[in-house]
Amino acid sequence: MSFISKLANVALLILAALVTACTTRTSETREEQIRIDTASTVEADTSLINTVRGGVPMSQMATTPSFILLTGLAQHRLVAIYKEVPPKSKERLKEYGSYYEEESGTDRVEHYMPGLDLLFGYNLLNVAHYDLKQEKLNYMFDRPVLIKSVYYPSFEQDSLHEKPITRNYYFISVYDIDTNKDNLLNYHLIRRMYYFNESTSEKVRLIPEDHSVERSQYDAANDIMYVYARYDKNHDGSTQPDQKKKGKEPLHIFWIDLKIANVAKRLY
Repeated sequence: MSFISKLANVALLILAALVTACTTRTSETREEQIRIDTASTVEADTSLINTVRGGVPMSQMATTPSFILLTGLAQHRLVAIYKEVPPKSKERLKEYGSYYEEESGTDRVEHYMPGLDLLFGYNLLNVAHYDLKQEKLNYMFDRPVLIKSVYYPSFEQDSLHEKPITRNYYFISVYDIDTNKDNLLNYHLIRRMYYFNESTSEKVRLIPEDHSVERSQYDAANDIMYVYARYDKNHDGSTQPDQKKKGKEPLHIFWIDLKIANVAKRLY
């Protein structure tokens, strides 16, 4: 075989690999969505672990509990519930643990926000809360949703300005409402952010419903979380760029005092 022929074969192999990778990514993107056009509504018995209220109850979806999230509140544990992937599927659940950095030569652990661990979701459809003392389980959402991130009290003792700190609440950013009315829950929708108290009996939407959360930033000097959210100016329920104006919609900034975490205030 000539050198040119070998080179051509190598090029074809590289091209095939790139096409396969792109196809896989496209497949994953399509898979991470939920159809919500079912007409059935189930009034579930909340004492049952495998059923919840909603148009698409948990009992009608193939889900699997992946692991227990150990929170810094000994009585309270969380269960991460994922979409179950068929055994023969090449797709794998992408599960990410806590996000933190360890200082070299010390045992000190620093989280993105002191006192809070962070779980990133992929095919994460719900989070269940379990109270060990009361032996009671409840879902944080009454039907399957697409969860992007979960902030929860860190299991390891954390500190702020060299003083111990413990949080007693949870933040969850999630795609939970079909805002663009296409009968799908996916990453094209408005992403909301909720506060839950330690027992999850209190749930508060932190950012206005016409804003889609994009990212966060931590202010260590003031123990504040800044939340950047895109304003749905044209009210189409989508986070995609406005094609008529050929640009993104306005970005606003909110801030949350982590000592009073159930209130978000507009900064910009």
